[in-house]
Amino acid sequence: MSLQIDINEHVIRIVVITLTGRLDAFEAPALRIKVDEFLANGIIHFVFDLSEINMLDSAGLAVLVSALKRARLKNGDVRLVWPKVEAASRILKLTRFDQVFTSVERSEIIPRGF
Repeated sequence: MSLQIDINEHVIRIVVITLTGRLDAFEAPALRIKVDEFLANGIIHFVFDLSEINMLDSAGLAVLVSALKRARLKNGDVRLVWPKVEAASRILKLTRFDQVFTSVERSEIIPRGF
């Protein structure tokens, strides 16, 4: 019997979006546009680095949920780096984002197992 070699190469593009400051109703539309552009270009794996976010409101949360839903519809995913500021972190916990999103540490910003 001759040797059979099967090779499967998997290249996964992961976009890391680092945010600083406020993710609120004034800033959320710009983030939504960027996410839309990435999704339109076939990017379906995202890491949102929220470690330097000091304030989140419902509009900012809506962008994250929308990104998650749309990525998962295309077999992708969204991961979050948790905010350092307690007020922003508390909003994510109160809205149960910690149960919906996979969180990663900043040191492992490109997570394994996407």
